[in-house]
Amino acid sequence: MRFTKTAAALAAATIALAAPAAAQQGAAAPAKQDNPDKPVPPPTVSVTHHTGTFGGARIAYTATASETYLKAEDGTPKASIFSVSYVKEGPRDPNRPVTFLFNGGPGSGSLWLHMGAFGPKRVAIPSDARDDGAPPYPIVDNADSLLDVTDIVFIDPVGTGFSHALGKTEAKEYWGVTSDAKSISQFIRTWLSENNRWNAPKYLGGESYGTTRSAAVAHELMGGYNDVALNGILLISTILDFSLQADTPGNEMSYVVNLPSMATTAYYHHKVSNPPASVEQFAEEARQFASGPYLTALAKGNRLPAEERAQVRTQLSRYTGLSEAYLDQANLRVAPFRFFKELLRDRGMTIGRLDTRYTGKDYDNAGENPDNDPSFYGIDGGYTAALNAYARSDLGFTTDRQYVTIGGVRDWSLRENSGLKVFVAQGWYDFATPFFGAEFALSRGGIPADRVQFHYYDAGHMMYVRDEDRAKLSRDIREFIRSR
Repeated sequence: MRFTKTAAALAAATIALAAPAAAQQGAAAPAKQDNPDKPVPPPTVSVTHHTGTFGGARIAYTATASETYLKAEDGTPKASIFSVSYVKEGPRDPNRPVTFLFNGGPGSGSLWLHMGAFGPKRVAIPSDARDDGAPPYPIVDNADSLLDVTDIVFIDPVGTGFSHALGKTEAKEYWGVTSDAKSISQFIRTWLSENNRWNAPKYLGGESYGTTRSAAVAHELMGGYNDVALNGILLISTILDFSLQADTPGNEMSYVVNLPSMATTAYYHHKVSNPPASVEQFAEEARQFASGPYLTALAKGNRLPAEERAQVRTQLSRYTGLSEAYLDQANLRVAPFRFFKELLRDRGMTIGRLDTRYTGKDYDNAGENPDNDPSFYGIDGGYTAALNAYARSDLGFTTDRQYVTIGGVRDWSLRENSGLKVFVAQGWYDFATPFFGAEFALSRGGIPADRVQFHYYDAGHMMYVRDEDRAKLSRDIREFIRSR
C-alpha cells in the first residue's frame, strides 16, 4: 500500500497517543442515544442562499446544513454526520479549492472555527481577554471568512454537535483515533462525490486535537491507491506528540516544551524584569534556554551540581516570572497548573490554560491549582448560544437534538506528493498546545522543513478571539492557499 511520507510522519506523531488527552476543556455528557428500535428517518437537509463580503470580495454562496449518513457495507445507516457547507454560487471554477475543517477536544463540535474564525458569520465576544458575559451575543458578518478563496465545509464528528449514532450503533464505535479518522474520511469522500469536486484543490484543517485528527485523516485519505490527494493541511494550535506533555515522573520534556509558553505569559503579565522589546524576542531567548542549559540540567537529575543548579534557577526565574525560592521548592520543575496559580498569586488572580491572557479569581488564594479555566468559561457561553441561534434561524436547520459543544471523550509522504504543504498556526499564550511542542514535533519524523510554514499570534489557543489575530490568521491562510 502506498503511503505518502508527510501523511506518514504526521500520522506517526499521532501514534504517540498512549492515552486520551483533552486539549480543549469543558467536557459534557454526549446527547442521549436514540431509541435503537425506532426507524431511522431520512437525513435532514436545509439549503439557503446568501451574499457577503469576504477578503474584500462580494460573494454569493449557498449554505447547506445537513446530515450525511455513514453506512455499513449492506447499506444500513450507522451514524449521522452534521456539516455546514458554504459553496460559491455561479459557474463552477475547476480551480476553486474546497477546505474541510473541524475542531478538537477531543469530542468538540466545529463551532469554534465556524463561529469564531472562518464562517461567514461570527459571534462578537470581547477581543481583549474579558469574559463574554450574558446573552444576547452579537452575531455579525465575518469579513475574515475565507470564502473569497475557497469553499468551506465544517464537520462535526460523531458524538459532537448535531452528529450522532443511528439505530443500534453506539457512538463510542467512532471514538478511537483510527475509527474517528475513518468516519471523517468516509464523509469527505461522500461529499466530494455528491458535489462533483473530486478534481478540486483540497485542504484539510483542524484545531487542537483536530490537528491530530488531520494527521490521521490525511493517512486515511492518502494512504491507499484510491487517494484523495490534498494540496495542504492547516494545523491550528497543534498537538501531534502527546508524550511531550505526559504528566509522568521522569518525563523532563514536558517541562522543556512548556517553558517558552511560561516565558511569553510572564512577559504579557509584566512579570519579567528588564524585558526585551518584543514577545517574539523573549520567546526565542526562552527556546534557547529551554533546549540548552535547562534540558541539560534536568537530564542530570539528582546529579546536578549545586553551582549549576543555582545558575539555572536564576535563569528559570527570569523566564517564568516565579521566585527562585518557589522554583527551588519545585525542584526546578513547574507543572502548568501550578504555574497558572502561582504567577499572579501576589495579585490574587489565576491565569487561563487555553489562553493565558485571561485571568480569574479563585475561591481562595492558598491552593496549588486553579479552580477552573477562565479562558474557557470566558468564551463558551457566547459560542454555544451563537451556533444554536444561527443554525436554527439563518441556516434553517430544524432538529430536536441539543448541540453538543464538547461531548464524549475519545479513546485514545511528502516526496510522493510534491504539492502538499503544511500551515501551522500557534498562539504565544496557549498552554493547551504549547508552540514549542508543535515546533519540536514537526522538526522530527522526516517532514521536510521547507514544506512547513509556522505563523504566530498574540493570543492563545483560539487566537481568533482577538480581532487583530483573527484578521492576521485569515490573511495568512488566504496567502497559503493562493500560493499553490
